[in-house]
Amino acid sequence: MTQVNRLNGGQIDRNTTLNFRFDGRSYTAHPGDTLASALLANDVRLIGRSFKYHRPRGLLTAGSEEPNGLVELRSGARKEPNTRATTIEMFEGLEARSQNRWPSLKFDALAVNDMFSNFLSAGFYYKTFMWPAAFWEKLYEPTIRRAAGLGSLSMQEDPDEYDKGFRHCDLLIIGAGPAGLMAALTAGRAGSDVILADEDFALGGRLNSETLTIDDAAASDWAALAVAELSALPNVRLMPRTTVIGAFDHGIYGAVERTGDHLPSLPAGKPRQILWRIYTQKALLCAGATERPIAFENNDRPGIMTASALRTYANRFGAAASQRVAVFTNNDDGHRTAADLHAKGVKITAVIDVRKDAPISHDYEVLQGAQVTNTKGRLGLSFVEVALPDGSTRTLECGALGVSGGWNPNVHMTCHQRGRPAWDETLAAFVPGADLPVGMSVAGAANGDMSTHGALRSGAEAAIAALDLTNAKPDLPEAEDAPIAQTPFWYVQGCKRAWLDQQNDVTVKDVRLSYQEGFRSVEHLKRYTTLGMATDQGKTSNIGGLAIMAELAGKSIPETGTTIFRPPYTPVPIATFAGRMKGKEFHPTRLTPSHHWAEERGAVFVEVGNWLRAQWFPLPGETHWRDSVDREVRQTRASVGVCDCTTLGKIDVQGSDAAAFLNRVYANAFAKLAVGKTRYGLMLREDGIAMDDGTAARLAEDHFVVTTTTANAVVVYRHMEFVRQCLCPDMDVQLISTTEGWAQYAVAGPNSRKLLRKIIDPEFDISNEAFPFMACGTITVCGGLRARLFRISFSGELAFEIAVPSRYGDALMRRLMAEGEEFDVVPYGTEALGVMRVEKGHAAGSELNGTTTALNLGMGRMVSKKKDSIGSTLSEREALNQPDALMLVGIKPLEPENKVTAGGHLMKNDGPVDAAHDQGYVTSAVYSPILNSSIGLGLLKNGGDRLGEKMRLVSPLTDLTVEVEIVSAHFVDPEGERLRG
Repeated sequence: MTQVNRLNGGQIDRNTTLNFRFDGRSYTAHPGDTLASALLANDVRLIGRSFKYHRPRGLLTAGSEEPNGLVELRSGARKEPNTRATTIEMFEGLEARSQNRWPSLKFDALAVNDMFSNFLSAGFYYKTFMWPAAFWEKLYEPTIRRAAGLGSLSMQEDPDEYDKGFRHCDLLIIGAGPAGLMAALTAGRAGSDVILADEDFALGGRLNSETLTIDDAAASDWAALAVAELSALPNVRLMPRTTVIGAFDHGIYGAVERTGDHLPSLPAGKPRQILWRIYTQKALLCAGATERPIAFENNDRPGIMTASALRTYANRFGAAASQRVAVFTNNDDGHRTAADLHAKGVKITAVIDVRKDAPISHDYEVLQGAQVTNTKGRLGLSFVEVALPDGSTRTLECGALGVSGGWNPNVHMTCHQRGRPAWDETLAAFVPGADLPVGMSVAGAANGDMSTHGALRSGAEAAIAALDLTNAKPDLPEAEDAPIAQTPFWYVQGCKRAWLDQQNDVTVKDVRLSYQEGFRSVEHLKRYTTLGMATDQGKTSNIGGLAIMAELAGKSIPETGTTIFRPPYTPVPIATFAGRMKGKEFHPTRLTPSHHWAEERGAVFVEVGNWLRAQWFPLPGETHWRDSVDREVRQTRASVGVCDCTTLGKIDVQGSDAAAFLNRVYANAFAKLAVGKTRYGLMLREDGIAMDDGTAARLAEDHFVVTTTTANAVVVYRHMEFVRQCLCPDMDVQLISTTEGWAQYAVAGPNSRKLLRKIIDPEFDISNEAFPFMACGTITVCGGLRARLFRISFSGELAFEIAVPSRYGDALMRRLMAEGEEFDVVPYGTEALGVMRVEKGHAAGSELNGTTTALNLGMGRMVSKKKDSIGSTLSEREALNQPDALMLVGIKPLEPENKVTAGGHLMKNDGPVDAAHDQGYVTSAVYSPILNSSIGLGLLKNGGDRLGEKMRLVSPLTDLTVEVEIVSAHFVDPEGERLRG
């Protein structure tokens, strides 16, 4: 199809022709085009449909602020909805479709909504669909869900790759227009590390869209020379196609780099987008300004757009929206558009200027003091109606209308840390306020410096001030410095359906209704009408809505106030935030030091948090997992077994106040723990509920090693850091997580000491007399390798835990298994570990479930009354210490062939089965090969006094009823003789 609206000039490569499709039709374009400019060049004005009324919509702008030109890009699994046509860089084979229409863009059945607009005004969803109530679920909600939304998802897995990265600089410059380029040149020439990021694929900002000159050269040529110089500086990094999406704490900025969106297909391994975390000492916001429309009757027809957008399409892309154009303006900038288009051969029907003293032109007609009151055209603009100052009207034929209501500085990033913009009467716009994110400054049009010279000057000055470049003397080029000449004009009086937010179909009438119904706060206005809640965050609509609310309230705009903005600056695909974290990489997979050895042994693995742990080690002939687990338990209790317990949290606590610190953190006493001893510890939350249990081994007067459960390793470390930094800042204590630093193995069973003697260097005595139960110490193994040894047991057997630096963990496991062959050593996994800990009655994650107290767990006496500790006071609350409080007990079926089920509830043998008569519940259940019976741990009301009682274990959901006996939680070696042997 011929590009009938293609003009001369522009920054496109006319030597190359690209083919693309829109809604199934084929068109041509050139490198350097966007999808929006290519569609205009091919005389396509109708781009989409509005959200609520499904009115025909065309392009409004030429940048990322675009509210209307949203399309679905690509097809299949790579389909991407709600992509702005104004930012899509053209490539060969591009495929795009309009959205939010059915069955076609030209004939949209849901356009019937527009006929019922009186019933669908602002806030209609708060007032309708109330009756009859039964209709909501069966009729109203399904209908609304089918009609809601804009684009559609492919419902397939995204095949593209995404990534994340980190960058650092002295100065981050956001925006590469005249201010940003001048700031980068100033800082870069001074030797500072600079990152210059811009969302466009061509750096230069408005300089690429204007016919202005800088130093007697075209503005776009000056921009190209500046970019070339910056590219040659080793201390400057240019980042085109990169949108800085947010200003966060501590000088951190988020940025999304579109590394593959402009390519027909991605090479293997190349990410489509990269989410950068940029750390910078200073940031300079040079984000420019956005031209605002004027509201008038039917101002949303395809072909009506901002005057600056018309100028951009003509000057940069060599494309006209139509061959007959009119301009409606309240400022001199609108006349610049008319002059540029006229110079390119476009017929200017008229410039309609609301100012009675507007400048005139000899090239086209200027209607001074006039206003556009209405437009005509079904699927695109055909005529505009103009009210003249003498009361008469004229109808002008045109296919495009450029509207210029002034410029709004892009202050969004200045608000990301709750800063509020300030009103500037000269600009009739909000400019950055005084409360900026730490380290940020603003320059150029974003700060209200609207002339080219003002932008260049403020960019250089801001860079000098930000980096304290006292010796820098930038050579500013010559550029226009025209003053702002405008008359604030927000909307045409008397209009009925004048559009403010074109994506969400918010009109002047809706703002009036919001005021009438009492929603007058700017925050209420936003939520009641959805003004500014579209994907553009109100970049083209907010000020107009605020001006109308101010007029209705009889206040000024600054008195009325404004909403503020939040990240991201423009929409970001969720996949970009995820990066490579999807599928198996959704969480990092942490492998134990013995993982590869376990793989060689055919271990079955289980996810434990982010860890992969060996669950059991099957042998040939074992057909069921229970065969493997039962064997591992029996062999460990009969001789010796080895289990990798590296995943238990390990925290080094050092400092002269380390003992006092642990005394504060743990409920039981640690101040007098002797060096070379280990103590079991219980940690409480501030509300007195049990948080975690573990051990603390004292290796020196000022050095402890604390262990935590695997699940709570991060939680406990974070809690301890909070206590250290906030509750005990004066204590001399330091913490560091060493979970990955040490490989740790439990060696359990009657022959565990014999096995360890074969690898521990002979100068270390680990006899029962020299190294009794709960002892700890630093040792060497295998001829001098440093290690740590702990005499602790969670299996109830004679057991040790031995730790070596992680890089030796695999070798240690292989050595233990080799040396243990004479003892019939067995590796055991988490299932056998769980069986043995239930047999011994140790509480674990199922019991430490966030609702239990020390009393519930049978550890009430561990909460010291002689010292203060976190949670100790609230653990004494009356409600947590009732006579019938839940207590940890053992549960055993009366018939060994019956099964104890975790989650089942305990009921008396007589009486109803309901919540009111619930006596407790089972927390953990296993099959014990030692007892040849299913057993469990549970929490039972007044359980300590009910040992020997016969009860029913019921599970109504699974129709289970089993007769059980309440027994001690210590099924194996209740006196502890084995572990002390």
